[in-house]
Amino acid sequence: MSGMTIGQVAKKTGTGIETIRFYERKGLIDEPPRKESGYRQYDADVVDRLVFIQQAKTLGFTLAEIQELLSLKISPETTSREIKKIAEVKLADIEAKVKMLKRMQRTLKKLVEKCPGHGPVDHCPILEALTKR
Repeated sequence: MSGMTIGQVAKKTGTGIETIRFYERKGLIDEPPRKESGYRQYDADVVDRLVFIQQAKTLGFTLAEIQELLSLKISPETTSREIKKIAEVKLADIEAKVKMLKRMQRTLKKLVEKCPGHGPVDHCPILEALTKR
């Protein structure tokens, strides 16, 4: 499908119109040519690119990382090893965040269990823990 409007692209990909324009400004997708009427005309490649961006975002990649992946994807010199290395770094980052979140969860769970949920706040174990140095 060629010659789609931004609204058609947005509907086809589930991406907001402002998000598509934002991606254009950030260089993640090319600004399309305009018809004489001034309307932008997107080709099918932009749909594929937007799907790629959405999938990468769901895996936790930042827009800068997605830009790098897109650049590597179109470069004939890129090897799958380079892509794997980027994915390994992202995986390690996610694993570190999960570890940190689990520590936070354990600590907060202990504080919630200590708190009776009644009485004056000046004896609240949660608040006491937050004010300790």
